[in-house]
Amino acid sequence: MEFVPATEPELADILAELSARELILHRPEPGTSRSDFERMMVEDFWEIGASGRLYSKQQVLDVLEQRCAYPPEEAWETSDFHCHRLSSNTFLLTYGLVQYRVRRTRRATIWKKTPEGWKAVFHQGTLIQDE
Repeated sequence: MEFVPATEPELADILAELSARELILHRPEPGTSRSDFERMMVEDFWEIGASGRLYSKQQVLDVLEQRCAYPPEEAWETSDFHCHRLSSNTFLLTYGLVQYRVRRTRRATIWKKTPEGWKAVFHQGTLIQDE
């Protein structure tokens, strides 16, 4: 039986806020710019892609900018969002992502509440092998 994380009831509002921010990274709203994405990340943000490759903040911003210019034809499907408190102002958001109806990954982003708003600290995608 597979483990299913649970979100504490008192984190429901934070879960909703962070889920909405995460969705912007996968389905940018019209008018979203590189500077909008940049404001959503700490200065030393980095990512481990589902491929296992490491990506700098600048590389991630390049991809997001490209995605805004040429949005994917098919919407990506997200599901199973969960939130876990890591410290008083830092949270782990996890969820599933299906791209093009075939590529399934689990995603994790560490978000930090700052005076300027929510900022992503780290992101990782892990490819799910079909069983």
